[in-house]
Amino acid sequence: MKELTTAEKTAARIKRRTRRRTVSVILLLVSVLLVGGSLIALLLLLHTNGKLAEILTVISDVVFENEFFRTLFIFWMLAVPLILIILLVINILRRRQFGYYHRTWADVAQLALGADRKAAAAEAAKKEKKNRFSRLNEMMPRDDAPKEGAVRSLAELCEKFRVFAAADLHLYYTEAQIREFIAGLAVSRILILQGMSGTGKTSLAYAFGEFLGNSSSIVPVQPMWKERSDLLGYYNEFTKKYNETPLLRKMYEANGSGQIYLTVLDEMNIARVEYYFAEFLSLLEIPDPELRYLEVVSDKWEDDPKGLKEGRIKLPENMWFIGTANNDDSTFSISDKVYDRAMIVDLDVRAVPFGGTEPVPSVPVSYAEFNRLSENAQKGYELTRRNERRLAKLDAFFADRFRISFGNRIMRQIRSYISVYASCGGGELEALDDILCKKVLRKLAYQDLSMRKGDLDEASKYLETLFGEESMPKCRAYLARIGK
Repeated sequence: MKELTTAEKTAARIKRRTRRRTVSVILLLVSVLLVGGSLIALLLLLHTNGKLAEILTVISDVVFENEFFRTLFIFWMLAVPLILIILLVINILRRRQFGYYHRTWADVAQLALGADRKAAAAEAAKKEKKNRFSRLNEMMPRDDAPKEGAVRSLAELCEKFRVFAAADLHLYYTEAQIREFIAGLAVSRILILQGMSGTGKTSLAYAFGEFLGNSSSIVPVQPMWKERSDLLGYYNEFTKKYNETPLLRKMYEANGSGQIYLTVLDEMNIARVEYYFAEFLSLLEIPDPELRYLEVVSDKWEDDPKGLKEGRIKLPENMWFIGTANNDDSTFSISDKVYDRAMIVDLDVRAVPFGGTEPVPSVPVSYAEFNRLSENAQKGYELTRRNERRLAKLDAFFADRFRISFGNRIMRQIRSYISVYASCGGGELEALDDILCKKVLRKLAYQDLSMRKGDLDEASKYLETLFGEESMPKCRAYLARIGK
């Protein structure tokens, strides 16, 4: 049986009350007519028989001759009209009161009807709540991990990628730039590609996505970005929908895929990186990838996407964030906090075109295979003890002269980077020169060196003493540049 709403119950009560009042009025009218009609009929009958005059004479004699009856007669002659007037007034008042109650019940009915409408709207809103993530709810897990065995080593991966970029996309990079890029991916989930405009920073990340068969996501950073919601989106209270960003959808997709995902933060330093990317930086420091969760919404709804856990999304282990940076007056300087956590690739040299015009097929390398190759590289090649001693002496020198130190994070990155870079086909000193310049000497840029040219020259000579003449060209060139 269908349950009645509040408005329907109120309307039924008003209808029953009106019916009872109508019946009461009809019964009163019928009673008056019956009594009045009977009295009139009796008077007419007595008048016709001639007995009415006799009865009136008898009544007159009785009433006016007896003091009691005369008083009673006068009382009733005055009381009956008075009673009728009172009844009339009561009836009028009751009618007004009934009208007041009728209006009151009508108002109550309207209020109840409004409450029902609100309840129906709330129920509709509740149903609407279930679909606040319009696109994420439609996304299905992708079982599309490429088969392993596409490449046998990181050196082969670098060579095939370099040829692919040149032949298919007409993008030319040096062998060193490709090695730095691949080794940087193996060491950190954050890369910064910096250099002059037009050197192919965004194109390098784009080309690698095409090479893997999974296009990179290009996210143009906006100058007003200040918080996580600028990357992930936000819940709109007015539309009751979550404004999903392409990055959020890519992260959701990546969590159910075995492919490598690249997210390019184009012109990342046009806004302050340490503001809008702060939570990503902190989570990527957590050693256990299973604990890296970003808050998307502050609560949980019944029909939220299954890939969300209590309103949070897992930071995909198979996703890399690659920022491109132009160091000019229109951008913010990247903080030391960001540089310490990221690997850096300088693209300030244009490579000479090479290779043929025949297209080269892409090589779909899965995340698991790339991870395995990187781990094998770090296990199979370790920093030599000689270079370990050199680094210890260099650390003491810079700590004494410039108050900068390598730190545990940088030492860990140096060991991993050199192992992977060597597996990519490069040399140990070449890798050491590159990472020392970007991770250690870069810290000198935050100091006032206008009066310390002598210390910088001495640092350059100390590098030659430790590693040999004509070695560490990047480091010595950087020291010469900042000493001018």
